[in-house]
Amino acid sequence: MSGAHHRDNAHPPNESSPANTDYGAFVTRVIARMTKTSGSIDQFVLQQCLGLASSYLVTDTSMNPDNGLVSWQNGFNRLVDIIVALNARGELDVGTVSAASKACSECWSVAGTWREVEVSREGVRNIAIRLKGILDDNGRTYRGERIYVP
Repeated sequence: MSGAHHRDNAHPPNESSPANTDYGAFVTRVIARMTKTSGSIDQFVLQQCLGLASSYLVTDTSMNPDNGLVSWQNGFNRLVDIIVALNARGELDVGTVSAASKACSECWSVAGTWREVEVSREGVRNIAIRLKGILDDNGRTYRGERIYVP
């Protein structure tokens, strides 16, 4: 019987089990590709990566219960490291700060909604504290411009 017609329920042809997602690896690949190509950080791409944080929180922790939370935290923390560095160099865009604030808010909501990822709230809290450190004293603006505040 040919492989195209043979059906093995344990290992169907041309189908594989889904791979684990890994926000940390995704962020590392994106940043490496970005800096290799242009030598700089494209903040639009950075904002897109931040926008995926809550989705990766769900997929990393559900598809990889043993290490998913760590991979997600590694990715989100790496992005915040870049944000802090851009701020220190005076190159951080207000849109990137808003995207990071929104990502924190969304991840906080996800963590409060799904019991399986509730443990991630401590990581979200730590990231929010780091981000708050770069905001103006009122906590609602960055360099005088309003940012996303939940």
